[in-house]
Amino acid sequence: MIYLRQVLAHLRKDLRLEWRSRDSINGMLFFSLLVVVVYSLAFDPTGYPTTTRQISGGVLWVSILFASVSALNQAWTREQRNQVLDAHRMAAAPASALFLGKALANFLFVTAVELVLAPIFVVFFNLHPLGQTSLLLLILPLGTWALVLNGTFFAALGLRARNRELLLPLILFPIAIPSLLAMIQATTAVLTGDDMLNPLLWIQMLAGYDIIFTIICLLLFDTVLHAE
Repeated sequence: MIYLRQVLAHLRKDLRLEWRSRDSINGMLFFSLLVVVVYSLAFDPTGYPTTTRQISGGVLWVSILFASVSALNQAWTREQRNQVLDAHRMAAAPASALFLGKALANFLFVTAVELVLAPIFVVFFNLHPLGQTSLLLLILPLGTWALVLNGTFFAALGLRARNRELLLPLILFPIAIPSLLAMIQATTAVLTGDDMLNPLLWIQMLAGYDIIFTIICLLLFDTVLHAE
């Protein structure tokens, strides 16, 4: 219970700061909407509905990936002001509570952007899913957690780097390839209704990816936080 209260305290702090500034959400929303509009202009959704369904999964997740990177780069910037991160290092609370609270906050920020982006995405691409739409309720949170989990971890890892804005995508994108593949294939299977893609298999792969990397990040974050 003490650990949970510590996680919730960090989560409330990040939510309160974001509510006051709205820097991360506004930046993500603008970038993701820009990507969706550009792709909708590049392809003709009404003329080629089959092709549109096949590429829409990739367009959606790539736009979320690139948009979330801009917010994840700012995730730890606030902690560096007024030596707040140094205070976290000296605190008796476990480092994993700080990381988990930060990751949950980023998860909620990206989810809020997805809730706004999803109906706009459907309208611009004229989408009518042919598969089991309820599976998206599993794919979206699992995929979002995979992105923000590793993004939060590697953003902290690159805090001391001079070019940390460039370092994060260089590390995150290769690590995210298996999860990105699972997200895109599962989403495409739902949109196209293609049973050959077997969305449940990709969802299981994505869930396994989340479990493995959640454990790894929680175990290693103490070392990352106290590294010199």
